[in-house]
Amino acid sequence: MLGPAHAATVMVRDGDTIQVGDVTYHLDGVDAPELDQMCIDDHADPWSCGIDARDRLSKLIAGRAVHCDDLGPDKTFRTRRAGICRVDGDTASLNQQLVREGLAASIEPAMRLHLNDDAAAARADNKGLWKGCFVAPQDFRTGKKDSALLGAACRADRDREIRAILFPEDPAMPPSCSIKGKFAVRARVTGNLGIYHLRGCSSYAGLTRPDRWFCSEDDARAAGFRRAYNCRASRGK
Repeated sequence: MLGPAHAATVMVRDGDTIQVGDVTYHLDGVDAPELDQMCIDDHADPWSCGIDARDRLSKLIAGRAVHCDDLGPDKTFRTRRAGICRVDGDTASLNQQLVREGLAASIEPAMRLHLNDDAAAARADNKGLWKGCFVAPQDFRTGKKDSALLGAACRADRDREIRAILFPEDPAMPPSCSIKGKFAVRARVTGNLGIYHLRGCSSYAGLTRPDRWFCSEDDARAAGFRRAYNCRASRGK
């Protein structure tokens, strides 16, 4: 295990991923909604929960210095390091704060932080995601449309309508996230979930209903997608 990482430049990539200097960390034990993931709030309205989780993580940092314990390669997200990250002046890690506020679920396997008790407390208090209805981020990432519905606002008599919101046929593109991802059986031959298409790909315009949207090639690769073979060479994404 490497020691703590210190850097002045911190960029929040999504609700459980931050870049500290040149190193990108997935927060150990944490699984926040993806940026393109939709949830339902406590008023039964569609909710861009992934965007809100990212914005909350940004507010928790609030421009302060971040220090991450590097736990090694992440077991779930490719191209990421697993980290326990803290902000100057806070006792609890960012990992634990997000789960306690209900804006992220706990996930196993974890390298060191096992946050199931924090997640259970947030669920019991209907905090964050738990006050509405959502699917586990890991189920969303794999397109598991029959996955369990979670949260206080889930209704068995509205199952079809709820899933249509959580897994839309034509998902909206998050701001500045223009890379299209499509689940593909042929991609699994190489151990991937699907294929991503850049604006420079000849197939980009024809893919009118992507399954996922990504903000960078690194995000797409971390999620288990490979670049389409008809794409031009990357230009630093």
